[in-house]
Amino acid sequence: MDLTKLFIALFIFQALFPFHMSIQAAPADSNSNLFREYIGAEFNNVRFTDVPINSNVEFHFILSFAIDYNTSGSTSPTNGQFNVFWDSDNLSPSQVSSFKSRHSNVKVALSLGGDSVGDGYAYFDPSSVDSWVSNAVSSLTDIIQEYNLEGIDIDYEHFHADPDTFAECIGQLITTLKKNGVISFASIAPFDDDDVQSHYKALWKSYGHLIDYVNFQFYAYDKGTTVSQFLKYFNTQSSNYNGGQVLVSFISDGSGGLTPENGFFTACNRLKSQNKLHGIFVWSADDSMGNDFRYEKQSQALLAISH
Repeated sequence: MDLTKLFIALFIFQALFPFHMSIQAAPADSNSNLFREYIGAEFNNVRFTDVPINSNVEFHFILSFAIDYNTSGSTSPTNGQFNVFWDSDNLSPSQVSSFKSRHSNVKVALSLGGDSVGDGYAYFDPSSVDSWVSNAVSSLTDIIQEYNLEGIDIDYEHFHADPDTFAECIGQLITTLKKNGVISFASIAPFDDDDVQSHYKALWKSYGHLIDYVNFQFYAYDKGTTVSQFLKYFNTQSSNYNGGQVLVSFISDGSGGLTPENGFFTACNRLKSQNKLHGIFVWSADDSMGNDFRYEKQSQALLAISH
């Protein structure tokens, strides 16, 4: 009887062992064909149809922005009651659905917060965790379903709350929207500022397992960033958001960071050779209209090459 039990145990172990090894052998880093672009913040009449789409990439538009501020009179915070602040005349629910029906590789998300609203900063300013989360879940579910969206991006850059409160509000929001099947992905958009990083690193520490992409704003570094500096910054932020899919980025107007003219794609190819190119995102389609989306085309061509 004992020998039979031993034989069964060995058989089960042998059957499970290759599976265990396959999990352990999964690479820590891998390239992706993900391209993401913010759109709609500058009200210059840009439309989805203006932007070139390469069918061999996964393409995410990110509507900018939904903000929990009121839309009439003097702007003031609304404790998680979100309103649409993007160019909804040109980026409407019907235009989202129509464009996605023609491009099966396109998904659309919305971004929360941003830098400013009206004539001032857009602050993260909750009255309490529970009330903010309840309001945010309700108002964002309505917007996401109206616009037929798949995800959210978190881009608060100014705070009237401590990092732990931010982490709980945003973490619980993402948890609930995913649990309810309202969204299928979530991203965050930090940059290299002590106050910003303290809030996003607190969120990452508690809820990083629910965050699919890190849209790190590498263009917030100084204009004139070199390839070697950019790669150093990438490694630093990959460490800060350990285990995350950190995307590289540039700004269309060339006002900061490593620009396409000065080596951005050289850096991308270097990361790709190391299996660390998790995707590219751009701020923004609004500005890229002026150069006929030249670098969006180049970015997608690079990502579309077998990854």
